[in-house]
Amino acid sequence: MKGIRKMSVILNEVVQYTLTIGEEINMNNFIGKHISLEWNGDIFCQSCQNKTKKSFGEGFCYKCFISAPEATECTIRPELCRAHIGEGRDVEWEERNHNQPHIVYLAASDKIKVGVTRNTQIPTRWIDQGASSAIRLAETPNRYEAGVLEVALKSYFSDKTNWQRMLKNDVDETIDLIEEKWSLHDQLPSDLTKYFSENDEIISINYPVEKFPIKITSQSFDKTNRIEGTLKGIKGQYLIFEGGKVLNIRKHTGYSINLNSSNNNKL
Repeated sequence: MKGIRKMSVILNEVVQYTLTIGEEINMNNFIGKHISLEWNGDIFCQSCQNKTKKSFGEGFCYKCFISAPEATECTIRPELCRAHIGEGRDVEWEERNHNQPHIVYLAASDKIKVGVTRNTQIPTRWIDQGASSAIRLAETPNRYEAGVLEVALKSYFSDKTNWQRMLKNDVDETIDLIEEKWSLHDQLPSDLTKYFSENDEIISINYPVEKFPIKITSQSFDKTNRIEGTLKGIKGQYLIFEGGKVLNIRKHTGYSINLNSSNNNKL
């Protein structure tokens, strides 16, 4: 694939991050070191692989943004998914990806967030969102049913992550995910609670961060082709630099970049 994609992750005692730029680079090794990321001006669509002057969504040219199954609206609003009735932009793709078991979950940071993901994306999805901990709430047979349940839960919890508070590590330590989960079971109708999971394991997530920032300054390759500084940590899909500068890697999916380490060796 051309251009960068979001960092791949492994849940260990501390999350391990890998960025692929031609080769796989262990980003944890660069924490505490000065690095620079340089964009050469090229952006590649992650669906058709053609060059595009502007990226839409998370790495699509405009044509693919309005036609590719990966960019369909139900990736953001799962309650609109039609895969379970054999419909969608690409029926075979929908069958493989959306007409599959999904997890509705509760994730904790500064507050509780409700979310939906395919069961194969646990705990990756939680890490990408920068959650401090998370629990399975329900297991549904497809994306649509998970979306319906998520909509019902939005009256109790947000489905959005406050990315600035997440990066500052503002965590509410009083949150009890098991208690919150089962209190919902008593409040929701039975046609939704039938999917509730008996798995009450809470997954705690520790990120490789030397120091969390007090103030946040977002960086973007749309404003400069070079972003550099001492890497202080990684959380979610963000690189955290000294001085509170942060770079959202996922936002720059498809951008062609080079990474230079503190000893000026290009990787």
